[in-house]
Amino acid sequence: MQIYDDYKDHADFLTIYIREAHPLDEWRMKSNEKDKDDVCYVQPKTLAQRVAIANDFTQRFKFPVPFGIDEMNNAANDAYAAWPERLYILDESGRISYKGGNGPFQYDPKEVRAWLAQRYGEVKHPEPAPEKKS
Repeated sequence: MQIYDDYKDHADFLTIYIREAHPLDEWRMKSNEKDKDDVCYVQPKTLAQRVAIANDFTQRFKFPVPFGIDEMNNAANDAYAAWPERLYILDESGRISYKGGNGPFQYDPKEVRAWLAQRYGEVKHPEPAPEKKS
C-alpha cells in the first residue's frame, strides 16, 4: 500500500468493506474459480459474516489500512456509490474533494496519488544503494 505508506502522516485513510462484488452464490465469474489467493466467498447475509470475511482479508494479506465494514443496509455503499470499488477523498469538513470512477475500469489510484502530491508534496523515495562488486 504505497500510497498509504507515503501519505499516512498527512491524511487519514479508511477502506470500507461493502457487499461482495462476485460472490460464489450470486454473480460468479470464471476468474473466481481460478483465484490463486482463494478469496471467494458467498454473499454475507449477516454483519457477523461480513466481519468474518473482512477479518480474513485483513489478516491474510496483512492489510495495513484502517478497515471499516458497511452495515447490512449498505448505507455506505448507497451514499458513495461504491460498488464494486471506488476511491474518494474527503476534505477536513467532510466534503468530497475527489470522486474516482467506478472500478474496476475507472478505478485509478494514480489520480489519488496526484491529488495527495499536489496537496502535500511529492514523496521522494531514496535511490537504492548500488550493489557492491566483490
